[in-house]
Amino acid sequence: MTTELPLDQVRTLLAAVDEGTFDAAATVLHVTPSAVSQRIKALEQRVGRVLLQRTKPLRLTDSGRTVARFARQLAWLERDTLAELGMTPAGEPSRVTIAVNADSLATWFLPALGRVPQDARICFELRREDQDHTTALLREGLVMAAVTSSPDPVAGCSVRRLGRMRYRAAASPAFVARWLAGWPATPLGELLPGVPVVVWDRRDRLQDAFADAVTGGTGAGTLRHHVPTSEGFLDAVAAGLGWGMVPQAQAAGRLERGELVDLAPDRPVDVPLYWQQWRLDSPTLTAAARAVAEQAAATLDDG
Repeated sequence: MTTELPLDQVRTLLAAVDEGTFDAAATVLHVTPSAVSQRIKALEQRVGRVLLQRTKPLRLTDSGRTVARFARQLAWLERDTLAELGMTPAGEPSRVTIAVNADSLATWFLPALGRVPQDARICFELRREDQDHTTALLREGLVMAAVTSSPDPVAGCSVRRLGRMRYRAAASPAFVARWLAGWPATPLGELLPGVPVVVWDRRDRLQDAFADAVTGGTGAGTLRHHVPTSEGFLDAVAAGLGWGMVPQAQAAGRLERGELVDLAPDRPVDVPLYWQQWRLDSPTLTAAARAVAEQAAATLDDG
């Protein structure tokens, strides 16, 4: 088995998965669909593994994701190099793709991007994903960097600790009066399993983790409202649909005004955040990473 990966075959694999079909990839590459198929088959023979599932749309195998990540990094380095040499069209910006969780996006992350020097000419493409799942986008090579809760580096990536985001178990005064009438005389752990709760989506475990801690493992209730936006989540809790874990930075004003009640002032939940990025010598990626680290140091709890 050869250790070389022909660049035309690697780029063809990337085009195929991005476009979804051999026909669409052929149009982008200005070759025939047969040529696309032959290049990918030759690449699979070269590495001795199946790289693409021939479905509609085409899907990468685990090995295919590794090769596709390499292809995206190669394309990025090529664009960066051409830009430094002045060989790109005048005024064409660099593009940085980042996966970030919604609560960071709603609180501190956009001011972080505002720290990037305006003369850097960088376009940001943000992918919103839960902090527990952003690394999956890195593994597939779909983003160059991510805000994540995982300190374990994705292959080919570096990791930097950003700090921790603090969450508060909160509810509206009306919700407390209706559903938690016995609190605080009755322990919160006895009441939570029977009351409505607001969650982000079916993968959101933050409310259950808090409820497990106060109930001894019973967890949050089964009456659940799914609200998959950060601002909408906070509004839903304030409107009395249920209790929920809200970012302290986002909810501070409502807590101070009495629009929300902190159900457990002595039991905040801290979620550690990390910055993972491709291990590349890229000025634009370095500028973005520096800005994110500076803003995180200014706004996140450092632990």
